[in-house]
Amino acid sequence: MNISIQEKIDPNKGPIIYVQGEIDVYTAPQLRERLLPLCEKGTTVTLDLAGVEYIDSTGLGVLIGAYKAQRATAGKLVLVGMNGRLLRLFKITGLHEIIEIEETT
Repeated sequence: MNISIQEKIDPNKGPIIYVQGEIDVYTAPQLRERLLPLCEKGTTVTLDLAGVEYIDSTGLGVLIGAYKAQRATAGKLVLVGMNGRLLRLFKITGLHEIIEIEETT
């Protein structure tokens, strides 16, 4: 139930958020605090999930909220570095059809 969130600004791509650990009911509020303010600015935000082993429904809710904030401001949310298990979760839920997913940053 630990999470590490690091932020880097790439001059070409904008903010990149690196997440490690689990995104669940206990850690999702920390991700929400860091992610939503960036998503409300109307830029492209990249969320690197290479270090994430698990996401529960609360974590998915944070990502959906970020996606909605990006859409409202004409920004873009891009998820990168997802392992096979996370990618499968996004395909099962249909989120891969609305949130952009790339292999690497």
